[in-house]
Amino acid sequence: MPRSRTVFVCQQCGNESPKWLGRCPECNQWNTYVETVVSPAPTAARAAPSTAAQELSRLPTNSEPRLVLHLTEFNRVLGGGIVPGSMVLLGGDPGIGKSTLLLEVAGMIAQREGKVLYVSGEESAHQIKLRADRLGLRGEGLFFLPETDLENIIERGEEISPQLMVIDSIQTVHISGLTSAAGSVSQVRECTSRLMQWAKASNTPIFIVGHVTKDGSIAGPHTLEHIVDAVLYLEGESFSSYRLLRSAKNRFGSTNELGVFEMQDKGLVEVPNPSQVFLSQRSQGAIGSVIVPTIEGTRPLLVEIQALTSPTSFGLPRRNANGVDYNRLLMIIAVLTKRTRLTLGNQDIIVNVAGGIRVNEPAADLGIALAIASSFRNASISPDLVAIGEVGLSGELRAVSQIEKRLAEAAKLGFKSCLLPPPRKGGKLPHDIEPVEVNSLSQALRLGLQK
Repeated sequence: MPRSRTVFVCQQCGNESPKWLGRCPECNQWNTYVETVVSPAPTAARAAPSTAAQELSRLPTNSEPRLVLHLTEFNRVLGGGIVPGSMVLLGGDPGIGKSTLLLEVAGMIAQREGKVLYVSGEESAHQIKLRADRLGLRGEGLFFLPETDLENIIERGEEISPQLMVIDSIQTVHISGLTSAAGSVSQVRECTSRLMQWAKASNTPIFIVGHVTKDGSIAGPHTLEHIVDAVLYLEGESFSSYRLLRSAKNRFGSTNELGVFEMQDKGLVEVPNPSQVFLSQRSQGAIGSVIVPTIEGTRPLLVEIQALTSPTSFGLPRRNANGVDYNRLLMIIAVLTKRTRLTLGNQDIIVNVAGGIRVNEPAADLGIALAIASSFRNASISPDLVAIGEVGLSGELRAVSQIEKRLAEAAKLGFKSCLLPPPRKGGKLPHDIEPVEVNSLSQALRLGLQK
């Protein structure tokens, strides 16, 4: 009879090694190997029932509607609502509001659709009841199960037949047949796979909560993110009450959508107009401050880009980017130095996006350049001006997509003019905002900065 053997498994990528290693050769992470006992597989295993291949044209179209919630922001990130039989992974820093958000979602589903099973391996029933009272949830149709054994969880799920199941968190769930501890690579991978099989067979959507590492990624094997249908991240600064819900993977919708919530005494409340909220504390006529209309998925969002330049105290000037791509910031600084004759080689430059928003699209290039030049020249920018445009290496400005939607959002918030490159042919600009067309970065600085 074969005996069990001991191996060391990386908790990040699942790589196995016969001896302990300080650094994983696959994912290059340090101190991630954990000793694991591997039991031999049984020699006579029951064969799984075979499934016949079906022609795609003969399959019926699934017309079962999504579960649409009253949380518009949540529906937007998921692509229009919860898909029956789907499995969604929600990650975020400790205390960011993951359990609060899912308890709100569970309460809404229980009130409108039917039974909901909330499984928690970290909190007691009394703790969940206190949070439900704070959120104003009555709890009718919402069943709580303090359990970590997966077999018992699936058994209770088959008994209740819920419309939604929540697992908080996947790192606490284990299978008794595996010798490794809960939260290990094998446990997380096997538990997620079995939950996915049960979700597809019963057509029950499942939300699972995942812990994150120091660098913000989901803790555990990377195969976890490949198994599930969608991966959501709840982000936010510790000093801010606003929370951002992003999608890193979504088989049923776009991954560019953004949901904005505010943490209040009664839980997470959606923010219907994030642009107005993020710009509410902006000071008029501030030096180094530019408003840029961005696109997050299908939503236009106005953000404030701030820049500060100061003479460096060291031999090598510092560059600090918060909310924008660092390499793109270096490119814009190089273009400003070469094409507009700004002496930035001896300046420390700090660029920040107010509100904790992250802007990744090139449409913010002109706003970043304008903010840096405003701070360097100590020249203000008109408070009624917004800036859009991609900056090229030769200093030219290039048009961006969805310009009509961006300008309409800016006009709705009271902005009067927009600094932008000539739009593409066929584009129609709104009449209630004045477009100021510029072809080069030098021309944009002449027209955008006030003397």
